[in-house]
Amino acid sequence: MRLSIDAFLDYTLSGPADLLFALEVAQMHDQVLITDKLVVGGVEPLRPILGDESLGRRTWAFGEGRVTAHYTATVDIERAPTALQGLRADRLKDLPPLVVPYLFPSRYCEADRFETAVRREFGDADGGDKVQAMADWIRGHLDYVPGSSDVNTTAADTYVAHRGVCRDFAHLLIAMTRAAGIPARMVGAYAWQLDPPDFHAVVEVWLADGWHLVDPTGLAPTEGIARIGVGRDATDISFLTVFGQAQLNHQQVRVQMVDTDRQPERLV
Repeated sequence: MRLSIDAFLDYTLSGPADLLFALEVAQMHDQVLITDKLVVGGVEPLRPILGDESLGRRTWAFGEGRVTAHYTATVDIERAPTALQGLRADRLKDLPPLVVPYLFPSRYCEADRFETAVRREFGDADGGDKVQAMADWIRGHLDYVPGSSDVNTTAADTYVAHRGVCRDFAHLLIAMTRAAGIPARMVGAYAWQLDPPDFHAVVEVWLADGWHLVDPTGLAPTEGIARIGVGRDATDISFLTVFGQAQLNHQQVRVQMVDTDRQPERLV
């Protein structure tokens, strides 16, 4: 499918601050950028850098006062719906070097605290069947409640509270999957059919020699997800990191399917 993406941010900085944006869709084998454009106002000249694992890119800026960012893109998604059942878990010693770090606990995903619970609840399943059982358990036991968590909420907090937003669902699935010895990473994304529209956090798990997308919230089909970047947890995928103080004035994200019989207008 072809998606049209439009994201707009409007912030007021309390003083001069460095800013790190992660808004641009990553060019990958299953998502192909047709056009994209990032315009940032109220800042010094931008400096792009590669994202984690050289997937996508982030953009440094420095500004003060009012700062706006407007990102538009057209992207072709060439991905079938995720099917985890029957996929094998790779032996740890055979994992590629870049995958190994996604086995370990991280700030928001305390995998070491979930080993007993995962063994007790999902011990009879293996590989993709185990990950699917975890995702189903999360959807069945957690309530999606906007505003129910904050930047300090971890997977363990979410497990106790039984509620959260997309980042909390993702953190919990990542922690459980890593506790089972299966690599998992967090993905910042734009998502078709997400209601209400917003930036979205999902998960990729490493099974059968490859990464596979999972949305533990069940709110967006994986075949309509456009990745921005990946990382260990929310620390690495924030769409905007402000090294200072900022107030959000307005934020809007729109993701729509495009009629592929019509050629998109090329952005300049």
